[in-house]
Amino acid sequence: MKLKSKSEGQLTFRELFKKGDTPIKLSYIFMGTANILNGQIIKGLAFLALQIGFVAWLVVNGFHALSMLQSLGTKAQGWVMDESLGIEVQQPGDNSMLLLLFGIAAIILILLFIFLYIVNLRSARKIFTLKQAGQALPTLKEDLNSLLNEKFYITLMSIPLLGVLAFTILPLLYMISIAFTSYDHNHLPPKNLFHWVGFANFSNVITGDIAGTFFPVLTWTLVWAVLATATTFFFGILLALLINAKGVKGKKVWRTIFVITMAVPQFVSLLLMANLFNGSGPVNAMLQNWGLIDQPIPFLTDALLAKVTVIFVNMWVGIPVTMLVATGIITNLPTDQIEAAEIDGANKFQIFRNITFPQILFVMAPSLIQQFIGNINNFNVIFLLTGGQPANSNFHSAGETDLLVTWLYKLTVTAADYNLASVIGIIIFVLSAVFSLFAYTRSSSFKTEGA
Repeated sequence: MKLKSKSEGQLTFRELFKKGDTPIKLSYIFMGTANILNGQIIKGLAFLALQIGFVAWLVVNGFHALSMLQSLGTKAQGWVMDESLGIEVQQPGDNSMLLLLFGIAAIILILLFIFLYIVNLRSARKIFTLKQAGQALPTLKEDLNSLLNEKFYITLMSIPLLGVLAFTILPLLYMISIAFTSYDHNHLPPKNLFHWVGFANFSNVITGDIAGTFFPVLTWTLVWAVLATATTFFFGILLALLINAKGVKGKKVWRTIFVITMAVPQFVSLLLMANLFNGSGPVNAMLQNWGLIDQPIPFLTDALLAKVTVIFVNMWVGIPVTMLVATGIITNLPTDQIEAAEIDGANKFQIFRNITFPQILFVMAPSLIQQFIGNINNFNVIFLLTGGQPANSNFHSAGETDLLVTWLYKLTVTAADYNLASVIGIIIFVLSAVFSLFAYTRSSSFKTEGA
């Protein structure tokens, strides 16, 4: 009897239903029936109990959660007159935030049940296949041993997978869904309801009132990411070359000095820099005492100077990291190529341009892409140094030095415009993902990965 299908090498579920006996067919209605009627009682009862539990949940809570997901609530919280008491009492209403969360959770549970249902059918198919081949069905002990041996990866991944669904997938879907609702400072639950608005928030950010803030902040975010990445990369390589140059004494001491800057927590360095460059801080005070300036330099309060300052401070924070990585690459470069170039009369700049730098770039290309994406989402430097200031009255909840990620923070914590913040979060993700894939797939590291 031929049991193989063209796609999986096994019977399809449709073929299984046609060729299977009564217990197999009943498994399509009552999960675990094929297991129970073929001696795998505990396994079958587990399938059946999961189905009963799911159906009970679906009747008690599931259908209501799915139905309320469509409207996100119809009854707002308010005050009504209680005739018996003669006073107004608070009337409870629907909480759109919880309804959205429970609705998404209901969809995830339904998908999990569909997965378990497919597992049930696969178990029934295995029983049918073994019986047709005249082989004995595995006992419960054999199934447990299988989960601890050849299928041990399933056992290890089951609990983390549930954790990912509960603490990563569910919150992520919830935050994405908010981008398609009217959840802002005018519709804060539980007092107010919010509802679905489709792509209206995206339209508002791209072409509406928020576009006047979004595009300047996006432009500065990209300029910042490019300059912050390029400056730390090139100056980090230059520093590594200087420290590792022939004739330089105390190489270990110099490396240690710059590593110390990495040992200090970043937020401490940034808060210290914010105080140093303050209008009444030590830098301005020192320059005034020396007679070099009459008025404090607005390092953090002028739009252009503030942007230059954050790039400069980021160099202090980021150059040591690149220096360490570049040092490891430089010390492992093949010396025969450099010696051959020197014999041919190449100067140090030609050696760096044609030998040293290409090999450093080849190794650091993935790290460079990661640094660029990290700078797009570099919350600490901007928030701790300038807080997004100086303010711009033409911007919506954003300052001159705000990045998309710090603007997102202000939209949630300060403005309570969660729908706009969710849109910005989606845009940041798309921007980062597209650039990462585009840049990495075209880098030399990716093209020669097989070698």
